[in-house]
Amino acid sequence: MADSHFSAAPSAAHADPHPMASPGYGKRSTPGQLPCSNDDFRHLPPREAAVAAYVDRLPEGADISVKTLAKVLPYGQCALRTALQHLVRAGHLRRGREHVRGSASARWVTRTWFSRTARDDAWWAEFTRGCVDDASPSPPPPSAPAPTATATATATATVTQPPTRSRAFTLLAALGRTAPALSLSARDCADLEPLAAVWFERGATEQEVLRALTAGLPTPVYSAAALTRTRLISKLPPERAPAPPALRVLECAKCGAPGRPEALPGGECAPCRGESAPRPPGTALPTEKVRAHAAEARTAARRRPERTSA
Repeated sequence: MADSHFSAAPSAAHADPHPMASPGYGKRSTPGQLPCSNDDFRHLPPREAAVAAYVDRLPEGADISVKTLAKVLPYGQCALRTALQHLVRAGHLRRGREHVRGSASARWVTRTWFSRTARDDAWWAEFTRGCVDDASPSPPPPSAPAPTATATATATATVTQPPTRSRAFTLLAALGRTAPALSLSARDCADLEPLAAVWFERGATEQEVLRALTAGLPTPVYSAAALTRTRLISKLPPERAPAPPALRVLECAKCGAPGRPEALPGGECAPCRGESAPRPPGTALPTEKVRAHAAEARTAARRRPERTSA
């Protein structure tokens, strides 16, 4: 990205930490974004690109309100409000409300969703309906050219990459630190790795797996591998039902009026875009009322005093 796009952002080495919003509010990143690159905001004007690059570097939950950004960026509130509205139209930002998942009450909180990858109105509509998985992976980056045979042989000869251990293998290998009686060999970890991986596929955490394997151990433990295998199979949790989609409502970037995504193209409602709102069906006056109003107007005209000549 051009250096001018970052001139407005304060240096991370010298600036104070950015203020955080109240718990549950602040910046929310959207899922499935492309990896960071120098061309993320090149299509934006310099001021908007600087603001977007700064917001993109902020952590989740950071306060990105106009007042807070005006304190850390060299722009006034009016300029920042205009810049954020430009980011809305460009598909990087949306504001709305979201129902708190798992809450039994009708509690809605204000959300500000930011996407490094520009999204069109159709994507934001799917996101609002909960059709975009919050855990969906980012699209893969463009593939690099395939290396030549010589380069591959040279890299293999000079650099030996350590083997990558899975989450399940790592937990089993460290099991002896929690329960020394369940210390496993490398071969035991490799044999039990598929069984432990099923736990993670069903949504279990490391603490839940450790608790199931180490709680209430017999004394003594004659075979750590056999006991671990038995517990991995007998205590396997059931498959968890998928979480219901989040309930979200978008708001107009200018006036804050809530509306369906189809009624907010570019993040703005029809009146803010300068368009007249369509008359709701059934609002036309009945024929009897129209005739009554016309009769009243004619009566008032007849009662008007006639002008006298001077």
